[in-house]
Amino acid sequence: MFFLFPPKIKTNQAIRVTLALVLISLVFIFTPAAPAAASEAGHGLHLDGATLSLVWILPFVGMLLSIALFPLLASHFWEHHFGKVSIFWALAFLVPAMLILSPSLSIYTALHTIVSEYVPFIILLLALFAIAGGIRIKGSLTGTPGLNTAFLVIGAFLASLMGTTGASMLLIRPYLAASAHRRYRIHTVVFFIFLVSNIGGSLTPLGDPPLFLGFLKGVSFFWTAAHLYPQTLFMVITLLVIHYLIDSFLYKKEGRPVVEQTEKLGLEGSVNFIFLLGVVGLVLLSGLWRSEGQIKIWEDITYLYSDLTRDLGLLALTVLTVIVTPKEVRRNNHFTWGPILEVAKIFGGIFLTMIPAIAILKAGTDGALKPLISLVTSPEGQPVNVAYFWLTGALSSFLDNAPTYLVFFNTAGGDSAALMNVIPQTLSAISCGAVFMGANSYIGNAPNFMVRSIAEERGVRMPSFFGYLVWSFGILVPLFIVLSLIFY
Repeated sequence: MFFLFPPKIKTNQAIRVTLALVLISLVFIFTPAAPAAASEAGHGLHLDGATLSLVWILPFVGMLLSIALFPLLASHFWEHHFGKVSIFWALAFLVPAMLILSPSLSIYTALHTIVSEYVPFIILLLALFAIAGGIRIKGSLTGTPGLNTAFLVIGAFLASLMGTTGASMLLIRPYLAASAHRRYRIHTVVFFIFLVSNIGGSLTPLGDPPLFLGFLKGVSFFWTAAHLYPQTLFMVITLLVIHYLIDSFLYKKEGRPVVEQTEKLGLEGSVNFIFLLGVVGLVLLSGLWRSEGQIKIWEDITYLYSDLTRDLGLLALTVLTVIVTPKEVRRNNHFTWGPILEVAKIFGGIFLTMIPAIAILKAGTDGALKPLISLVTSPEGQPVNVAYFWLTGALSSFLDNAPTYLVFFNTAGGDSAALMNVIPQTLSAISCGAVFMGANSYIGNAPNFMVRSIAEERGVRMPSFFGYLVWSFGILVPLFIVLSLIFY
């Protein structure tokens, strides 16, 4: 609704925002909904998704539309005010929640999301972004179809070892530098997002947050590699072939451009590889060591000492990389803090506005999304694996794929031993849907947005939100259909 107000008019901006919030509040107030969406679960208040209507997801839809439309319709405004737009939509959820539900529930829900989800999320991204930005692969690389494809192979392999975010931040700058002389570059970045920022991270719990959640729930560390490699190989090999054919055609159309070799291949900032290992170690430690000691923040919102150790350790590594890495390395790497600031502001709004959507999902067949949730179970009570794959994936394309994975993990029974041994195809479908389909949109996985932002800084005119969907729906969705027919 915010985009109904002309963004170029700067006068009386506060009045327009206030009016918009009032309008949204009235929509909520006059929409039939249960008067109380709070329930006592454990020690504190929790948002009860079973009592929420779908109207509560309007702020999240507004956030998505803002990301999609503002860069097209008011790009100058978006570049300077995307943080304010993010805050606006967060308030569009919180203000009606405080008016209709209760102030304490609204504050609790927002604080719980910020402390337990957003802060660890952004600290991890910050550490990986800063550390990877201090590693420079120097040398005059020519972005031929063969070299670009080799980059994607290496990136897809590293994604399962150091996470999709770590691999993306490590390789995106040299990958872009190698093709800086090319006329057609959009497709190279799109396939980088497909393979390195998403699909490549499907073979270990370190690869992507959903799989790490499964690991914490009892799924064996090597189960994913043993059961997801056929689907992963199908997607990776097929996408590599498609990329090579497209890149070869465009490279030939450009006249096979080359660059003069002015610098020998080499590596700068290699100390940061030690810091990357430190990040992996801290993430693993926080999963394996769950301390009883904790800091109480409010109600049952706590900060476990194990989580505090992880986050303080990640911040320490961030400070160390800034101190230790020579400034010229980052300068030659064209490193700026802009992409991580953009992600922090935009995903702050996304995390808050998707609270009711996640709550409704968690309510399962008791919530407003019952017709969707019911699709994953046959009348005989058996899991419908193809439905698990597509529903987990479709929702992971626009919601946080980690809680979405957890919702369907629990819907399938929540017993890791049974899921691994009795119905492994169901767990496989949930895992592949959550990881693979994070590539369907810019917000499906955090590295997607960061890669896009870095590419735009380097002069690549990336597709809009809807433009990217044309790529993903045109290439990925047909492959997902074939994959589901073969495996599920």
